[in-house]
Amino acid sequence: MADISRPAGSTPTPQPDPPPPAGPGGSRHRPAGAATPETGSPAPHLVGWAFISLYALAYIGTILLFLAPLLVSLALKINSLVGIEQAPKSLALVTGTGALLALFANPFFGRMSDRTSSRLGMRRPWMIIGLAGGSVGILVVAVAPTVAVVLVGWCVAQLFLNALLAALVAVLPDQVPAAQRGTVAGVLGVCLPIAAVSGTFLVQLFAGRELVMFLAPCAIGGCFVLLFAATLTDRRLDRADRPAWSLREFAGTFYVNPRRSPDFAWAFVSRFLLVMAYAFLTTYQAYYLLDRIGSAEADVPQQVFIGTLIQSALIVAASVIGGRLSDRTGRRKVFVLTASIVYGVAMFVIAVASTFNGFLAGMAIGGLGFGVYMAVDLALVVDVLPDQGNVAKDLGVFNLAAALPSSVAPAIAPVILAVSSGSYGALYAVAGACAIVGGAAILPVRRVR
Repeated sequence: MADISRPAGSTPTPQPDPPPPAGPGGSRHRPAGAATPETGSPAPHLVGWAFISLYALAYIGTILLFLAPLLVSLALKINSLVGIEQAPKSLALVTGTGALLALFANPFFGRMSDRTSSRLGMRRPWMIIGLAGGSVGILVVAVAPTVAVVLVGWCVAQLFLNALLAALVAVLPDQVPAAQRGTVAGVLGVCLPIAAVSGTFLVQLFAGRELVMFLAPCAIGGCFVLLFAATLTDRRLDRADRPAWSLREFAGTFYVNPRRSPDFAWAFVSRFLLVMAYAFLTTYQAYYLLDRIGSAEADVPQQVFIGTLIQSALIVAASVIGGRLSDRTGRRKVFVLTASIVYGVAMFVIAVASTFNGFLAGMAIGGLGFGVYMAVDLALVVDVLPDQGNVAKDLGVFNLAAALPSSVAPAIAPVILAVSSGSYGALYAVAGACAIVGGAAILPVRRVR
């Protein structure tokens, strides 16, 4: 757990390295070398900007693999197969099923990463396996002749890309000391908008060339991931120290007891509701532009790119500034609450918009809230992890809060649209309410200020 008795931005007093922390069953994790931080306590040495830059590039690459299809190309692919009348339901089926699979894949591969005793380290093998399998899944989606094949390809992509994500996120508590986590999390918060802008730019750049539209983000993102994997001084676990596998341990892969770890539980609820609002926006923005704004289908890729670019510019600024201010003040909760309220207001602006300019205004406001939230909330979560010997597993469980909304939102959205006579304004009003309630859910957290 992070040392919250010291201001987060202060310089830690040098101390001798503690012994490796005991994992389940008393096992002890050993790093690959002296430069590799131990997970059982805040990493003793500050990380440099070379490491942060490569880590950020890998994070951008991973998000690019996920996000480029979700923002535009997957919706357009399905629309080309079944038409605009059937497309929302088919998209809900594909994204919802894939997200449901991700619910189990992320914590499972996180647990496998915590148990990996490969000579390549604990995290690196899963980065490589996840990248390869995820790219194959996206290729299947790109060439799919039917929605059923799209569904199979997207499930494969979700399975393996979550293996990559689980290993990559675990690097933060593995390598970054508590005093830098807000700053590094702020940098990682910038990765989402950069990946979103890059993804939508690549899609609109190759509009009409379906195969390239899907594979270009894979190629660029994959290079960044492989570069980081090749340079990472990864943790290692001796084979003799690997805990015994059991059904009880396997069941625990997907669960953290909320009574024993209430702070973790409240952080989970907060992230779930905020990402639910984001999932409503990203999954249905193409259909929102087609139906409510009246955009032509040919204009949608460019309009999504412009909206994403404006939102992303503000996310970048808000994420970096918010993360630094959180470290300097030693506070997390007030930033998360304020950011959630701002994002909720943005959803209400989009809900009442009737022009493309109104949509852009909502995207801009959303960028401010989302940037601060994602930067500070990640640092808060790392500070309240319940088991420092199983950080990848616990972060995998927490990532359910990011994966589950992608399944729940497509399941709920058709009901909201049916009840409201197809009103996307009503859909985004619900999204705004989710964001604000998500901010309030962070208030009961006690281990951080």
